[in-house]
Amino acid sequence: MKVRRSLRPLRWVAVREVRAEVPLLVCLAVLVALLTAVAAAGPGLLDRLAGRALASRLEQEQQVEPGVLFSARFEPADSADADAWASDLAEDLLPVTEVIANAAPDALNGGLVHDSTRVELPLLRTVAGAGEVGLGLVYASDAPGRGAYVEGRPPARSGKRVEIAVSTRTRDALKLRLGQELPLSPGALDKVQATAVVVGFFAADDTDAKSGDADGTGSKGAEGKGGDTKSAGVAGGDRLWHEVPLLAGPSRFPPRSAAGLDWEARALVAPGTVTALQAQAGAVLTVTWGMRLDLDARTAARFAGERGQGELQRLLVRYPDDARSVFCGDIADFGGMFCEIGPHPASTLQHSTHLPDALTDFGRQWRQGRVVISFALASLLVVGLLAAAVTALLAVRRSLDAHRLQRARGASATGLALARALHTSPAVLLGVAAGIAAARSLPGPSPAYGQALLVAGLVWLLLPALTWHALRDRSVRTGDGTVPFAAGRRLTAEAVVLLLAAAGVVALRTRGTAAEAGPDPLLAAVPALLGLATVAVLVRCYPLPVRILVRFSARRRGVVALIALSRAAKEAPARALALLVLVVTLAGAVFGGFVAGTLAEGRREAAGWQVGADASYLGAHRSPAVAERLAQVRGVRETVSVRQLRVDPTSATSGSRYGIASLVGIDGARLRAAASHSPAARALDAAGLTGPQSGTDIRVLATGARAGDRLTITLHGRKMSLRVVGPLPDDVLQDPALGPLRDTTPSRERLLLADNRALTAIGAGDFEGSSLLLYGPHLDVQTLRSLVPRAGHDTAVGELRIRSEEQADATADGMISVLRAAHTTCTALAVLLALLALVLELLLSAEARGRTTAYLRTLGLGGRATTGLHLLQLLPMVVAAVAGGTALGLTLPALLGPALDLREFTGGPAAPTPHPDLLLTAALGAGLGLLVVVAVGVETWIGRRRGLGAVLRLGRNGD
Repeated sequence: MKVRRSLRPLRWVAVREVRAEVPLLVCLAVLVALLTAVAAAGPGLLDRLAGRALASRLEQEQQVEPGVLFSARFEPADSADADAWASDLAEDLLPVTEVIANAAPDALNGGLVHDSTRVELPLLRTVAGAGEVGLGLVYASDAPGRGAYVEGRPPARSGKRVEIAVSTRTRDALKLRLGQELPLSPGALDKVQATAVVVGFFAADDTDAKSGDADGTGSKGAEGKGGDTKSAGVAGGDRLWHEVPLLAGPSRFPPRSAAGLDWEARALVAPGTVTALQAQAGAVLTVTWGMRLDLDARTAARFAGERGQGELQRLLVRYPDDARSVFCGDIADFGGMFCEIGPHPASTLQHSTHLPDALTDFGRQWRQGRVVISFALASLLVVGLLAAAVTALLAVRRSLDAHRLQRARGASATGLALARALHTSPAVLLGVAAGIAAARSLPGPSPAYGQALLVAGLVWLLLPALTWHALRDRSVRTGDGTVPFAAGRRLTAEAVVLLLAAAGVVALRTRGTAAEAGPDPLLAAVPALLGLATVAVLVRCYPLPVRILVRFSARRRGVVALIALSRAAKEAPARALALLVLVVTLAGAVFGGFVAGTLAEGRREAAGWQVGADASYLGAHRSPAVAERLAQVRGVRETVSVRQLRVDPTSATSGSRYGIASLVGIDGARLRAAASHSPAARALDAAGLTGPQSGTDIRVLATGARAGDRLTITLHGRKMSLRVVGPLPDDVLQDPALGPLRDTTPSRERLLLADNRALTAIGAGDFEGSSLLLYGPHLDVQTLRSLVPRAGHDTAVGELRIRSEEQADATADGMISVLRAAHTTCTALAVLLALLALVLELLLSAEARGRTTAYLRTLGLGGRATTGLHLLQLLPMVVAAVAGGTALGLTLPALLGPALDLREFTGGPAAPTPHPDLLLTAALGAGLGLLVVVAVGVETWIGRRRGLGAVLRLGRNGD
C-alpha cells in the first residue's frame, strides 16, 4: 500500500513535466515544419518564379508582333481560265497554316500556337469626303468578328465585289457612310480599277471580349496543335490594332505633301478581294503567318533554367527549318516561285524571330535575379535556425537546475543530451512530415528531400548539443563563475568570424553564383557570416556610447537611467543572439527593398535614356517624309535632330591617329530651348558652337583632346578639317539626348560633338544613324503610332520610341514583380520568425530583469519607473540592431559586387542610381520599436502581478 501511495506523487510530477514540455514541443514542431517546407520547396520555388518571369518576358516581347513570323511571296493563280473571284485564299492558306503549326516542337507542349495569317495590299488611291486617301487593304484571319461591329457587317467571303470595313475613327475622320462606294485607282498597286463598297464599321477600342475569327481560317489553321482560339479569341483584335495601327484610325498627311494625299488609312477585306485585285494588277503579294510562344507555367519553369534556355533556343532555331522543309522540301530560296499555295505559285518560307535574343537577355538578368531571391531564402533560413537556437536555449535554461541535480546523482552529459533528443524526436518528425507535405502540395518539381532533412536535422540537434554543452564537466565545475581565458576565446571567435565573412564576400565576388539549379551553398552562408561579423562589431562598439551615457546619468538624481544603461552596457555580449536575429532580418528586408527600388527606378531612367525625349524617331535620315509628318503631329512642341557619323581622324600637325570616334551633330539651339537641363546643349552653348558659323573648319568638343588641336577626316576622298575648341565634359556622355543613337550604334571610346549647322557639307546618306527628338508634354500617341507602328520585323520606316510606352513596359516587367513578390514573402516570414526569437530571448532574460525590478520595488520604485527601466535597458540593443541591419542591407549590393550587376536589369549608360526603400526601412525600424514597447508593457504588467517572493532569492550567486 505504501508503494501505491508513493506512485501518485510521481505520476503527477511526470504529468507536470510533460505539460511543461508541451510549449517547447509545439514551438519546435512549427519551426521544423516551416524551415523544412522552405528548404524542400526552395529549388522548386526558384524554378516556378523563373517560369513566371520567363512567361511574362515572352508576353512583353510579343506585344509588338508574334514571336516567330513566316512569310511567303505568291503570284496570281496560273490557270488561264481561272476565275479570280472563285478562288478562296483562306482555304488555300489553310494547309500551309496547318503545316507551320504542326511543325512546332512537341517539347513546347503546345506552347507555340498560330496567332494570325495576314496579307496586306499596297496602297490604292481613292477619294472620300475628307479628301484624297491612300487606302491599304488588309486580309487578317484575326480580324474582329461580327460582335465588334457597331454598324453593318464584316466583308463577305462569297461575292464578286470589293467590300471593305473600316473603324469608327476612320469613318468619322474620312466622312464615310454605310453603303458608300469608293473608286479605287492605281497607287503603289498598279493596274487596278475597281469600286469598293463600305459594308461595316467596327470599334477598334476595347474589342477584346468581342473579337473573333472573321472567317474561321485562324481556328482551322492550328487544329494540329490544339486550335487557334487564343489568337482569334480574347486578345486577337487588340493585337491587330497595335500591329496595324492604321486599321484603328487614319493618319493625315502634311499640307502639300509630295504624295499628293490628304490621308492614309487601312481597311479590312475578304480573302476573295485579295485574289481578285491581285489578278487584276498581276502583282506578287506577301502572306505572313504569326506564331506566338505562350508557355504554360510548368513548361515555362522547365525552360527558365540555364540548360532549359539553351534547349529552348535550339528548338526555336531548328523550328523554322523544319516548317520550311515540310512546306516545300529542302529548296534554297533564290527568289524563284518553286512552291505552291493552292493554285498560286509561291516562294519558299522566310522567317524572322527575335525570341532567341530575348532569351539571352532574360538569362543574363535572371542570373542576377536568382542572387536576390536566393539571398532572401538564405536569410529566411538563417533567421529560422536562430529562432530554433533561441528556443533550444530557453528549454536548456528552464531544465538546467533539474539536469544539474541529475548530473550530481551520476548521470552523464551525453546521456542527458540523448534523452533530450529522444523526447523531442516526435515533434521533429511531425514537423518534417508537415513541411514536406506542404512542399509537395505546391505545383512544380518534386521537393528537395535531402535539403529538407538536413535542415530538420540541424534544428533537432540544436537542443541536445546545447544541453551537452551546458552539462559538460568543465561547465559543471565552473558553475556560474568566470570561465578562464574567456576574453581570449571571445577575441579569437570574433577574429575568425570577421575573416570568414571577408573570405565569403571575396569568394562570391570572384567566383560569382552557381548557375545550376538549387541553392548556392556559398550564397547561403554569406548572410549568416555577414550578420555574425556585424554583430561582433556592434557588441564591441555600442556599449561605448552607452557607458558615456551612464556617466552623465550618474550625475543626476534618478537611478532608473543609471541602472538601466549600466545593465545594457554590461549585458551587451549576452544580447548577441538577439542582435544577430534582428540584424539578419533587417538586412535582408532592407537589401530586398533596396534592390527592388533601384530596379524600378533604374528601368524608368533607362527608358528615358533609350528614348532621349518625350518621343524619338530613329532612322529619320532614311525617311524624311515620315519625320516631317511626325514633327507636325498634335502635341509636338519642339523637334531636335541628332546625327552620328563614324570617323577616323588624324592630327593635322603630327599625322598621328586620334582613334575611331563618333562625330555627333545636334541642333544645339533647339535642344537648349526644348531641354535647358541638357548637358550637351549647355556644353555647345558655353563653347559658342550654337552661334553663327565662321570659316570652313568644323568646330567640335572632343574627348581626349585639347583646345586648339586640329584633326582631319576623309569622306569620299574629300578632306575635312575639325578644330577642337575644348574638351568634352564627362556629363555629356550621360545626356539622354544622345541615348537613342548611342543605344543603337556601336559603342566607341571617343566622341566628337558639333552643332548640326557645322555639318551641312556632309550628306544625309553618309550618317550611320540619326534620330529626331520630339518634345511635348501631351503628345498624340495614337497619331504617332498610326504613322510608325511599334518596331517589328519590318523596320524600313524606322523606329519610333515613346517615353510613356517604354516606362509602362518597364513598370510592367514581370521579373521585377517576381523579385518583389519573393522578397515580400521571405521578409514577412523572416519578420515572424524574428518576432518569435525576440520574444523567446526576452523570456530568457526575464528572470534577471525581474529580480532587479523586485529589488528596486522594495526600495520604493514605482510602476512608471519600472516600465522606463525595462525600456531603457532594451533601447540600446534595438538602436544598434536597426543601425547595423540597415547599414548592412544598404551596403550588400556593393559588397556582392560583380555577383549582383543591377545594370543587367536596367540597361542605360551606367549602373542605376541607388534607390533604397525608405518607407520599408522606416516601417521595419518602427515595427521593431513597437515590438519592444509592447514586450516591455507586458513584462511590466506581469511583474506587478508577481509577488516579490517569487523573484527574490537571497543568497543566490550574483544577487
